[in-house]
Amino acid sequence: MTTEVAAGQQVRPEYPRPDWQRTDWCNLNGSWAFRFDPQDEGREASWQQESENAYNRAITVPFSWASPLSGIGEDTKGIGWYRRSVDWQPDDRKSRIFLRFGAVDYACEAWVNGRSVGTHEGGYGTFEFEVTEAWRAEGGNTIVVRAQDEDHDYQARGKQGYGEIRGIWQPVWLEARPQTYVQAAKFNTAIDGKVELKARIAAHEAGTSTFTCHFDGGKVTHTVELALAAGLNEIETSFIIPSPQLWSPESPFLYEGELRLGSPSGEDVVQTYFGIREIGTAKFGDRGYRWITLNGKPIYLNGTLDQSYHATGYFTYPTDEEMRDEIYLMKRLGLNFVRIHIKPEEPRKLYWADKLGILVMEDMPCFWGNPDETARSAYEREALEVIERDWNHPSIFSWVMFNETWGLKTNSLGGGLTGDQLQATSYLPNTQEWVREVYRWAKRIDPTRIVEDNSPCNWDHVETDLNTWHFYINGYEQLRNHMEEVVAKTVPGSDFNYIGGNVQSDAPLMNSECGNVWGIEGGAGDSDLAWHYRYMMNEFRRHDKLCGFVFTEFRDVTNEFNGYYRLDGTDKMFGYESFVPGMTLSDLHTPDFVAIDAPPCQTICAGETATVSLLRSSFSDRYHGRTLQLRWELWHDSLGTRTTAGSGVLDVAWDGYGVAPLTELQLTMPNQDAVAVLALLLVDAEGTIVTRNFTTFDVRGGASLAFGTENGHFLAVPPAQFGQHSFAHQWQAINGAKTTGAGAGSFVYDIALPSQEEQSWIGELEIMFEAGSNRTLARHIEGAKLVHHGISMMHGANAQVETNPNTYYMTDEERHESRIHVLVDGERIGSFLLPDDPSDSRGVLSWHYQAAANRLDEAGSYGYLCRAVIPGRLSAKLDRNRAFKLELQAENGGLSLYGRNAGRYPIDLLIRCR
Repeated sequence: MTTEVAAGQQVRPEYPRPDWQRTDWCNLNGSWAFRFDPQDEGREASWQQESENAYNRAITVPFSWASPLSGIGEDTKGIGWYRRSVDWQPDDRKSRIFLRFGAVDYACEAWVNGRSVGTHEGGYGTFEFEVTEAWRAEGGNTIVVRAQDEDHDYQARGKQGYGEIRGIWQPVWLEARPQTYVQAAKFNTAIDGKVELKARIAAHEAGTSTFTCHFDGGKVTHTVELALAAGLNEIETSFIIPSPQLWSPESPFLYEGELRLGSPSGEDVVQTYFGIREIGTAKFGDRGYRWITLNGKPIYLNGTLDQSYHATGYFTYPTDEEMRDEIYLMKRLGLNFVRIHIKPEEPRKLYWADKLGILVMEDMPCFWGNPDETARSAYEREALEVIERDWNHPSIFSWVMFNETWGLKTNSLGGGLTGDQLQATSYLPNTQEWVREVYRWAKRIDPTRIVEDNSPCNWDHVETDLNTWHFYINGYEQLRNHMEEVVAKTVPGSDFNYIGGNVQSDAPLMNSECGNVWGIEGGAGDSDLAWHYRYMMNEFRRHDKLCGFVFTEFRDVTNEFNGYYRLDGTDKMFGYESFVPGMTLSDLHTPDFVAIDAPPCQTICAGETATVSLLRSSFSDRYHGRTLQLRWELWHDSLGTRTTAGSGVLDVAWDGYGVAPLTELQLTMPNQDAVAVLALLLVDAEGTIVTRNFTTFDVRGGASLAFGTENGHFLAVPPAQFGQHSFAHQWQAINGAKTTGAGAGSFVYDIALPSQEEQSWIGELEIMFEAGSNRTLARHIEGAKLVHHGISMMHGANAQVETNPNTYYMTDEERHESRIHVLVDGERIGSFLLPDDPSDSRGVLSWHYQAAANRLDEAGSYGYLCRAVIPGRLSAKLDRNRAFKLELQAENGGLSLYGRNAGRYPIDLLIRCR
């Protein structure tokens, strides 16, 4: 992730609006003179007339003055003044000149050469001022901008607690247009190829003009003659594209081109694009509920919540490449949609969503005060700006008007919603009616998209196109029961998930936030999410009603570490490929999916038979009417050797949308202790893998069946049964099944070998154990601390991750090595480099034996199988003595030892005698 703008590199040099672009423009990003105005004296003192010397700071636009990339880096609310000298002139000196702002938070006034050219309020909308009359043709122009951000309760702010967007925070530029120009245009498309165009034209004088649509390299051309009146003109026209190429995440075809307006004052050319697609909802078959549709067909929405936060630019991307890469990284996971959370996205990122193909659910930013008339009018003004600005993006399929009732609760104590004052708030009936009005207003102005009234966590819909809900629940049984309840209560006419006497329609059921970040006492801290994620995906795909989900979240943020990626964009390792070769997260997001109706792991006796039910979940017609192959294998790792316990191939009919039973598998477990894995592949006739999935079993064989007597005599020593240790800090975890020492030190065990009566002679001795390094956290040294999660956590308060009792860092690109040595009676017989202290889905037993679903005790942690053979010269001695001291010694990186009920392998410290 970019942390700074390279020296000499132009700041955000690309045109900010590829959806509405002219060629004659001047980029104003870069260095501006700057000064704070804490006493609000600038206007009275005419700072707009002051020379650059009166400005005592330099700021890099377009970054919030609170962010590091601005060069200021001060989270100071209030007033900031910007000044810049500009020598640019348009190519045609008769052009009209506009000063354009992507966004300024919150109140803005601009001057050109000391002359006020306009004001604007609202932190997220784009706006412009015509500066033609103030612009000096001879050059030497000065632009001054005053921005004021006071964090008023009525301001639409969203989750700026992660990093405040203060002042100018999106690009600024100058643009030239002819005297008569196209001010705006909206495309409405239909999958039969009809394109309707509504445009607004600003005419300098009355007259005849020619308006031409030219797209797809000239394959699409449409021209109309217009009789324009002086001033603003609204026009409508339409045309048909035969055999249209439809836009979808799989095939994001854009009709790129331009609009040309020819008039006596010159030709205005705007480069733009549109995508042909239809968003809707529909019933299929005899279902009494609707599914979400794209281009007339059901689509299952695999989505993520995107906070769009960056450590250095805050809510402003350092480069265009990063915006493009954000969309790429989502698609790499197999996701097909993203919920942009409580903020409208930058237009260039929306362009990359259009270009690369990912659907967007775009939230309106919330205010945090009472929903009084001031807040309502400010909100409505900004919401209109957002919808008008982003209309033409085919990727946007849904507007979310409010989130989790934020800004909708009236605080009887007065002031903003903070701390314990939340207890004194209520979602009043008149506010509910305002929300209904906002929903209906949005539907009137944009009937082409799905609109949601409120994305709720308090069961409080009023009227909506989507029946969504939020949950943060950890634990398989808890999640399964919750899903069953929600699905059962989702029926037309039910008042479930609605408030104020309102009831459900047949609107599609969809989850709009989920994850385990807040489903754990004290929050999940920074922990593995791979285990939880897989069984959650299986539970979702079991339910025919459910149209998709939004996982929290795309990247980690400052107080939530539940992202697919780290905040800096580095990978987390989910470990699925260790269960099914080639499996990645994307296998859990395929439109054709095999759902496993079983827990993520279940305990079973060795040699017993388990029945596993499989479901077909299809939200694509690609394979309908065809026969696919289901290949399955039951395998386990037997002390480092991959062993197959059973396998098979089934032909399965794949036909029809939705969820239906597929088959049942009868699985005979191995006759020994094992973590057994049922691996599934769904394969088409050409041998292409459609999807992969797996589940696991903790197979318990008992003492006599542990690893088979044919493999020798095994002694098992629980790691916690050491005789002494020399670590500065040492502890047990996972019900005592895991033992850890921090830093340098050793564990010493007194080992008693079989007597001569039990085993007449010992020819070979081998030591086996599972071990990992240790990444020592603050809670290991200082003690764990539970933090109360009030509303401050939603504003980005510090989660104190290293003192959180649930924290155990998920495996990622960062490595924490440790070198350990194995000593027998003081003599070193082996050394191992432990590459990391990992925690992910591979730590099956560490997950399976968690004591409580809502608390994590080093969940998912595991180690590496280590094997050391005792040399013959020592074996002879041990054959006589039948006892020895085993020392496991760590240099600096610590040592974690995993027992039978922890880690990846179902073993304690093992000594095999043969």
